[in-house]
Amino acid sequence: WKDDIKIDQEAVAGYIGGEFPPNGGAHSGRDWGAFDIQKEVIDLCPTKCMWMEDGKLKIDNKECTRCMHCINVMPRALHIGDDRGVTMLVGAKAPILDGAQMGSLLVPFLKVEEPYDEIKEVIESIWDWWMEEGKNRERLGELIKRQGFQKLLEVTNIKPVAQHVLEPRPNPYIFWKEDEVEGGWERDINEYRKHHQR
Repeated sequence: WKDDIKIDQEAVAGYIGGEFPPNGGAHSGRDWGAFDIQKEVIDLCPTKCMWMEDGKLKIDNKECTRCMHCINVMPRALHIGDDRGVTMLVGAKAPILDGAQMGSLLVPFLKVEEPYDEIKEVIESIWDWWMEEGKNRERLGELIKRQGFQKLLEVTNIKPVAQHVLEPRPNPYIFWKEDEVEGGWERDINEYRKHHQR
């Protein structure tokens, strides 16, 4: 979903007061003590976008990464928004040597309706690239690992976004393509030397 998480403040108070079991009752086999919203929900939010204010739960939806932990703990109180779509992951695999690997996020949010042309366009561009560039018995995840995620973004015409970045690069080098450099790679050396004397 793309819009705000829907909050039922009365149900939040019900969870805090012990009226509803957290996690849909999944942890009801032992006495874990009273539900502590601060410890079990707010402190476990990965972006710290939640807080209690005047007895009400507040969420800064701009900071939310949609991990759904809070929704899983309090399913009666919190619901996903109404602006729904799909997220597309690619390259998941479970090879023997490397072990299982989660797919990489390609499309963070895509609003789809029948006949699902938006999804088909992305999938067909990936198929074309994989059939053209993939080696014998090579999975898509291995092709992405070999040629790079940036190449996948190019062939699918998807603009890079922050969600594509797992962690900052360890090296400071930037590699340019010829069409991104003004004048390309070719230059008149004499004209260059006028401005850059030895």
